[in-house]
Amino acid sequence: MAKQNVKNEGDERLESIETTLTKAEQFVIDNQKPIYIVLAVLIIAVLAFFGVKKYYLEPREKDAQAAIYHAEQYFENDNFATALNGDGNYLGFVDVINDFGGTKTANLAKYYAGVCCLNTGDFNKAVEYLKSYKGKDVLVSSLALGCLADAYMELGNVAEAAKCYVSAAKKSANSFTSPMYLLRAGMAYEMVGDYQNAINVYNTIKADYPNSNEGFSIEKYIARAQAEMK
Repeated sequence: MAKQNVKNEGDERLESIETTLTKAEQFVIDNQKPIYIVLAVLIIAVLAFFGVKKYYLEPREKDAQAAIYHAEQYFENDNFATALNGDGNYLGFVDVINDFGGTKTANLAKYYAGVCCLNTGDFNKAVEYLKSYKGKDVLVSSLALGCLADAYMELGNVAEAAKCYVSAAKKSANSFTSPMYLLRAGMAYEMVGDYQNAINVYNTIKADYPNSNEGFSIEKYIARAQAEMK
């Protein structure tokens, strides 16, 4: 009897599976045209993506890299105005941004342009370019945040500068730039009377970067902020 029940249950499961398969097959038959259209669209989209990447985006990226070369040379020689706007023969960072929008190189040019504007005194433009930079390189992103903080300081937006300094320190944690940015953040917090946050970042330097240049003299900053808070 038990064997018979098992057999019946097995037969029922097989019938259920067959019914499900039949329904699926019928669905495909009934909807052949829409299914084929969807598949065709997907195939065309995939082919278009790889086609655009290979025949448009990659050559465009190479052109952008060639175009930015001379601007980078001017930048390395601290000729920030020419690096930004070009020299009449070769493109500057602004031209690269405008002519090669959407490329990785144009995005990097936004960082360069922001630094150039910071060094030439156009702090509003510096903020604009640096905020629009969206790089994946952790170190460059950290430097961009630090420069953005410097620009905010120049514009008198000290509270925003402090936040950016802290973000820059956290973005690429290392014993060189992190304590430097944290010290600047603490000093900015003191300027706006936020002594508790100043003490917090100074204590971070003391705990995490005691052997840095900033760490050697951090006690005096902590003592000063504590005294001001009292």
